[in-house]
Amino acid sequence: MISRVRGEVLSVGLDHAVVEVGGVGLTVHAVPATLATLRRGEQAQLATTLVVREDSLTLYGFADPEARELFGLLQTVSGVGPRLALATLAVLDPEALRGAISDGSLTMLTQVPGIGRKGAERLVVELRDKVGPVGAPGGDGQPAAGSAGQLRTEVTEALVGLGFATRQAEQAVEQVLAEGESDGSDTSAVLRSALTRLGRNR
Repeated sequence: MISRVRGEVLSVGLDHAVVEVGGVGLTVHAVPATLATLRRGEQAQLATTLVVREDSLTLYGFADPEARELFGLLQTVSGVGPRLALATLAVLDPEALRGAISDGSLTMLTQVPGIGRKGAERLVVELRDKVGPVGAPGGDGQPAAGSAGQLRTEVTEALVGLGFATRQAEQAVEQVLAEGESDGSDTSAVLRSALTRLGRNR
């Protein structure tokens, strides 16, 4: 288990960063709010978890151990894998997620693409006693602004990385920007709105 990485940030994308550790560049997948705190050329430290599959080794990074714990707890629920767990933390920050589960807010939980009413009910039933108190610190940060074209590309790539078809992702991003559902200069906000829209359309 790789529980922490610390090193120089070589690059930052919308859904991952590359961190150099011992001369090796590690790709670390994370939510936009966490990635927004990283700067190329600067030192970074992330709590991490390594997901091992037959054909892949995927490293996921978090601003703090509590977010990592939530990521792991989510995957104890039937039907929730690493991608859906990460998408959940992209739509709902740790405090909001803990609150939604503690309060049994199915409306908030079903904003996550891939989580329907039955899935939300399972999350509440199985995790309500495990998520811990609301109000514990979580990851925070403001994403950098970019050009409209770059924003579209980055958000679309992030959605594809979460398992959506390219055309489906492109349409969601265009709809979000066209209808002004979020600040068009805030990539994290656009991604959240697109994920919410895709969740409604499932």
